[in-house]
Amino acid sequence: MKTKNIVLIMSTVLLLFSCSQNPFTGKKTLALVPNSQILPMAFAQYDEFLTENNVETGTSEANMVRSVGQKIATASERWLNANGYQGYLDDYRWEYNLVRDDQVNAWCMPGGKIVVYTGILPITQDETGLAVVMGHEVAHALANHGQQRMSAGQLQQVGAVATAVGTQAAGVDEETGALFNTLYGVGSQVGVMLPFSRSHETEADKIGLTIMAIAGYNPDEAAKLWQRMKANSGGQGPPEILSTHPSNDTRINNLSQWAASAKAEARKFGVTSFK
Repeated sequence: MKTKNIVLIMSTVLLLFSCSQNPFTGKKTLALVPNSQILPMAFAQYDEFLTENNVETGTSEANMVRSVGQKIATASERWLNANGYQGYLDDYRWEYNLVRDDQVNAWCMPGGKIVVYTGILPITQDETGLAVVMGHEVAHALANHGQQRMSAGQLQQVGAVATAVGTQAAGVDEETGALFNTLYGVGSQVGVMLPFSRSHETEADKIGLTIMAIAGYNPDEAAKLWQRMKANSGGQGPPEILSTHPSNDTRINNLSQWAASAKAEARKFGVTSFK
C-alpha cells in the first residue's frame, strides 16, 4: 500500500474515533489527546509557573481573583449539572492566582488552573470586569479548547507529511515540492488554524458571558470591558483574517447582542439581579 494512502487512512481513523462532545454547543470536537494525559501535564506546568513568578497572596486584589474564580467555577458546575453533565468537572483542580506582571492578560489551563496578571486589573476596573475576563478564560477550559488545538496541530502535521509524500510520489522536483509544502503551511495556517482559533475565542466569549451571568455578574459589562481593551490597544492589531482572535469590534458587537440571552439563561437559575 502506498505511503500516502496509509497517511490518509490513519487520518480518517483518527477523526472517526477521536472525538468528544462540547457540552455547550452539542458539537463533536477533536480529541486526539485524552484529558487523562493533558490534565496531569497542565497541573505540573502550572505549579512550575507559580514557583517561577511573583504570586500575590493576601491582598484585596488577590482575594478578589479567588472570590470571582470560585463564583465562576460554581456557576459552571450549576450549568453543567442542570444540563445533564454531572461529574464533568470531577477531574478539575480549581486554582485562582494573581501574578504581579504588567502583561494585560489572563489564562486558564485545562483542568481549571487560572492566572490573572496584575496588568489587566486597571482595564477590568472592578469585580464585574474581572468576571468577564475569568469567565472567558474558564470557558476555554470547559470547552476543551486546549485539547482541540493540540489535536488540530497533530492533524496539521499529518497533512504536511501527506503533502510531502504526495509531491514525491508524483515525481515533482525538489524546488517545486518545497513550494507546495510552503503553500500548504501558509494555507493551513491562514485558512484552517487561525479561523479555528478565532472560533474558539468567539465560543469562549459566548460561554463565558452565560457563566458570568449565572454567577450574578452583569453581562452588559462585557462589551464595555472590550471597549476599554480596544482603547488600551490604541485600536492597533493585525487584520482579523491574520489573527488568532476576533477583532475588538467583532467581540464588542457579539457581546452586546448576546447579553440579553445570557441574562435569560441566568434567570433559569433564579438569578434576576446582577452586579
